[in-house]
Amino acid sequence: MNISISTIIPTYNRWPVIRRAVDSVLSQLVQADEIIVVDDGSTDNTTSKLQQHYSDRINVIQQPNQGVSAARNHGIEHANGNWIALLDSDDVWHPDKLQKQKQTIASNDSCVLCHTDEIWIRNGVRVNQMKKHQKSGGDIFKNSLPLCVISPSSALIKRELLNETGLFDTTLPACEDYDLWLRVCAKYKTHYLREPLLTKYGGHEDQLSKKYWGMDRFRIRSLQKLLLNTQLTDEQRQAALNTLEEKTVILLKGAIKHNNQDLSEECYSILKQNRLTIPVAI
Repeated sequence: MNISISTIIPTYNRWPVIRRAVDSVLSQLVQADEIIVVDDGSTDNTTSKLQQHYSDRINVIQQPNQGVSAARNHGIEHANGNWIALLDSDDVWHPDKLQKQKQTIASNDSCVLCHTDEIWIRNGVRVNQMKKHQKSGGDIFKNSLPLCVISPSSALIKRELLNETGLFDTTLPACEDYDLWLRVCAKYKTHYLREPLLTKYGGHEDQLSKKYWGMDRFRIRSLQKLLLNTQLTDEQRQAALNTLEEKTVILLKGAIKHNNQDLSEECYSILKQNRLTIPVAI
């Protein structure tokens, strides 16, 4: 099996943090075939610094600031590999990550997506993941409905899969990974390596989860898209509707509590359109 891997790293104003990410790719026991860094309109001279420091060992692509989804998509469109490895600029791969993932996909012809466990560091302190964040493999569609259960930085994705399901949705300010994994997991099983093969660093102010309130707003949009545009089994459709109802009712309660009339009306509309239960009293 011919396996060529393109690593895609989007970044925005994260010098020198991005050096840590790039160095972790260059330190792999099995090297990626190419490393593409997409500078999403940084104003801290990221591109020139990367080019000066790494020369021709990486390919730096610049674009006007459009967000992480557009940056990832831009990198994927320029990639030559038949497998895509994503890495966020604040995360770090362990040296044997690509080696173990490459062994997995080489021995499993049906594999289209391989992800791994991870270590979390928040504000410099290691933290334990909650049960709801637990990773797994196989048919994980239902597990993917409440929240994102695949970290982009752990994912190694067959290029053909992305050609089929589409890339990241650039209209979503956040939860763009949740949106993509739902489309993928509705059709395919995933391979999961239980060993933590990357370290995720959190707690910084530019994280999307800190930038936007009410992240379920974007998950609700993803679920609506999924129900409209993706062929689901009856069981999958019912599970998606149940999750949509649960998340919309919670968002509605918050909107009413904070006197957000526009959001309240939007929530009621979603429930009506999908023939879901509208709470009598909140």
